[in-house]
Amino acid sequence: MSDAHHEHQSAIRTPKQLIVAVIGFFLVVTLGIILLVQYVTQQKLPGAGSTAQSPEAIAGRLKPVADEGFTFKDASGPKVLQTGEAIYTSTCQACHGAGVAGAPKTGDAGSWGARIAQGYDTIVKHAIEGIRAMPAKGGNPELDDVEVARAVVFMANQSGGKFKEPEVPAPAAAAAGGDAAAPAAAPAAEPPKG
Repeated sequence: MSDAHHEHQSAIRTPKQLIVAVIGFFLVVTLGIILLVQYVTQQKLPGAGSTAQSPEAIAGRLKPVADEGFTFKDASGPKVLQTGEAIYTSTCQACHGAGVAGAPKTGDAGSWGARIAQGYDTIVKHAIEGIRAMPAKGGNPELDDVEVARAVVFMANQSGGKFKEPEVPAPAAAAAGGDAAAPAAAPAAEPPKG
């Protein structure tokens, strides 16, 4: 067998052909990358049926998180007292709904009977100051004493008690007695019209 049969022949035979081949390869790759980038960035292609790029959707994503589900309250304005049921639902139900840590379950006349027998003032005092595993005001220091008393009356009355809901104390301006500013403050308390 001769060596001519086993000899490999290359398409590139001179250094000039090698340089042209290398430069051509880099040009083809570069041109391919440029065309691919242009194809991908030429237009925005949202998913089928998607409105993610609409002005409304973008504005919704950019608006502050605080605008979602929060109610801003005027810290300088008068406090609006919540009902006993609202306080029970937001603060008391976690423990008194299930009887956690020995808390009397709402609606269970047996567990509330001895507490109701102690009287309204004692139960409210325990709720405001805390007793055993229960923290003061049920762990919500933002509650007003009247709100705590309303929640206690709600739970006790659901469990066989016959307590009267506490009265809201008069505002400080009315308690000052005949103050000239008191009549001027009264119209501001009216709900807005329209």
